[in-house]
Amino acid sequence: MKDIKSYLESGILEQYVLGDLSNEEMLEVEQNSMIYPEIKSEIIEIESALLNYALYNAIEPSKSLRDKVLYSIEKSNSKTGQLNSAPSKLGQFYKYAFAASFALLFISIILLINLNNKLTDSYNEIAILQSGNERFSSRVNFIDEELRDTRNALHFYQNQASYKLVTLKGSDKAPDASMLIAFNPEQEEVMIDLSSIKMPSNDEDHQYQLWAMVDGKPVDLGVFDSELDSTGMKKMKSVKNVQAFAVTLEIRGGSTNPNMDQMMAIGSI
Repeated sequence: MKDIKSYLESGILEQYVLGDLSNEEMLEVEQNSMIYPEIKSEIIEIESALLNYALYNAIEPSKSLRDKVLYSIEKSNSKTGQLNSAPSKLGQFYKYAFAASFALLFISIILLINLNNKLTDSYNEIAILQSGNERFSSRVNFIDEELRDTRNALHFYQNQASYKLVTLKGSDKAPDASMLIAFNPEQEEVMIDLSSIKMPSNDEDHQYQLWAMVDGKPVDLGVFDSELDSTGMKKMKSVKNVQAFAVTLEIRGGSTNPNMDQMMAIGSI
């Protein structure tokens, strides 16, 4: 399983505990819990939380309901001939104790059923809201990033004289790789021409990282993905006194130091 965190947050384990999954889905969850300890631990925590919630919110039956249950039990016993003589005080005590226990059990079962239904409805509503919010948020972020890249490109074309264009060429690791960097020394500004990126596709666990060579030392300028259909200019971190730029393939999010074995492209100013 590639992303256990997403699986744990999907709500399927809550549905499993509540019994709202199909037989195939229940079997899949059980198999995953045997493989991944995190899933098994999460199931135990959900079950414990549900039980604690039910106990915390338990409601003692009203006197009228308790009297009705006791009356029903006494009437049933009378019909079956089980009460042929006046019961002793001890017998009365056990009879009412048993009836009270039965009433509490009956009420608890009803409460658990209602709680289960309410939790199921709540989880479904939360899942729908989260799904809608995530799609909306992702779309907004995508549009916002596209607008930002377009504004950067417009700024570059309006001030081309202020920028130095640096072409990065592929290394032995990726001989066909190349990309264009726009560097403004006065503003200490670095931008990548997204339409010029020619890099091997990176997977979801890795990203490309741009470095600047300053006084012989690499300086992190940020990460990016090899999206061939992207346009505009992506603004990177600011830097000054740059002698060269280089690109390495790193873990997603970037690294503190460049992985020289994964050097993909380099170019001098």
